[in-house]
Amino acid sequence: MQYTKLGRTGLKVSRLVLGTMNFGPETSEEDAHAIMSRALDEGINFFDTANGYGGKGHRGRTEEIIGRWFDKTGRRDEVVLGTKVYGGLTEDEKPNFSRLSAVNVRRSAIGSLKRLRTDHIDLYQMHHVDRETPWDEVWQSMDRLVAEGDIVYVGSSNFAGWHIAAATEAARRRGSLGLVSEQSLYNLAARTVELEVLPAARHYGLGVIPWSPLGGGLLGGVLRKLDEGRRASAGIASQVEEKRDQLQQWEDFCDELGEKPGDVALAWLLHQDGVTGPIIGPRTMEQLESALHALEISLDDDALRRLDEIFPGPGGSAPEAYAW
Repeated sequence: MQYTKLGRTGLKVSRLVLGTMNFGPETSEEDAHAIMSRALDEGINFFDTANGYGGKGHRGRTEEIIGRWFDKTGRRDEVVLGTKVYGGLTEDEKPNFSRLSAVNVRRSAIGSLKRLRTDHIDLYQMHHVDRETPWDEVWQSMDRLVAEGDIVYVGSSNFAGWHIAAATEAARRRGSLGLVSEQSLYNLAARTVELEVLPAARHYGLGVIPWSPLGGGLLGGVLRKLDEGRRASAGIASQVEEKRDQLQQWEDFCDELGEKPGDVALAWLLHQDGVTGPIIGPRTMEQLESALHALEISLDDDALRRLDEIFPGPGGSAPEAYAW
C-alpha cells in the first residue's frame, strides 16, 4: 500500500480510500464487515462514511454497521475514520435537524459517535456548503468539538474554490487549523474542479479526495458490459449514447495498456497533483480486489497525454483556462 499525508497535516493515510456508501443498501452487514477487514489487511487505513448513508428510510445504518465492526474486531485505532455532517436523518427535514448550525453540528456529531461506537472522529467533513450559517458559527462549533476531543480534523465536501477560501480565512482569523481536506466529484469525465477547486486546495494545503472516480460506472468498461448483456441505469444509458465514440476510444486505449478501464481511471487520479486518494466504493470483495491493482499502474507522459485527448480537461486552472 502507498501512503501520503492528508493535506498539510502530519496524518498518514492510504492512497485508496474505502467508501462505505453501499454498506446497507447494496452490501449486507456480513459482507461489509469482510470487506473492511480485507481492506485494512491490505493497508487501506482511510475509511469514509456519512451520517446519512444507509438508504432511504435507514439513514445512519452505514455508521451503525461500521460501529459494530469496530466492536467485533477491536481495530478502531488502525483506522483513519471520516464521516460527514449536513443532511438530516429523516426524509422530512425538521428545522435545525440539518445543515451546519451550531445546534445541528453538535447534535449530529453526538449521533455519529454513538452509531460508530467510537470516542472520536478523525475527519469530520461538511457534506455541503451551508450558505445560511456564518463561518464564525460553523468554526465555533467545530473548534468546540476539537477541544472536547470528539473530532480531530475538519474537512469539506462539494465546496467551490471560493468556499474553501472563505472557510479557511475565517478559520485563520480565529486561530483554528481550518480545513485539511476537500472531497469533490472528480474523474476523467468530470474535470471542472481543475479550474478553481484544485488550485484553492493546493494553495491552502488541503488534501483532495475524489468521489465517484469511475463516473458512476461510466469509466468502468460500460460498453463491454453492455455488449455482454448487462443492464445500465437510465442515467448511465443516456450518457453512453451521448459519449459512445469517446468511451470506445477510452476502452480501446485501456485494451492497448492491457488494463481494466476502472483500474486505469483510478490510476489516472493517483497521478494528479494534490490528490490524496480516490474513494473506492466496493459492493463486493471482488470489486475491492480489483481496485487494489490501480496502485501498481504507472502512466507515462504519453499515456497521460492520450487520456487528455480522449477526455479533455477545462484547459488548466482559472482564469488562464478561459482568458489570457
